Amino acid sequence: MKSVFIQKDITPTSNDLKKALCDTYELWETLVAFTKKAHPHALEEWKYSGEKYGWSFRIRDKKRVLIYLLPRDAFFKAAFVFGQKATDVILNSTISENIVDELKSAKVYAEGRGIRIDVKDKSVVADIKKLITIKTEN
Repeated sequence: MKSVFIQKDITPTSNDLKKALCDTYELWETLVAFTKKAHPHALEEWKYSGEKYGWSFRIRDKKRVLIYLLPRDAFFKAAFVFGQKATDVILNSTISENIVDELKSAKVYAEGRGIRIDVKDKSVVADIKKLITIKTEN
């Protein structure tokens, strides 16, 4: 499934995002604010990843992306790439079993393991905040 925003020459605006995400827009804003608070010097950027994927949003520090937010139709995905140190912390944390299992089964690349979490309601927000904290500390 690709981004709800697929036109290369049109960078999504807040209004576009609000319309596309519907009730989950507030959750998107919550996660952006939480990430920025955890990492005040982080930079926000929209990135077009080609026709196959469309637009995604990322918050990054100087060296790495802290969180990817992937807009979909009436929801979004929060995506992360974790190195081994952060993966070890997550595997021994109180984060939901579903997320831990997904991380365990994720393919390992040079930059780490990647996971994507559907955000359709607030049930996963607490776990995503824990992941952001782990990402910023490891």
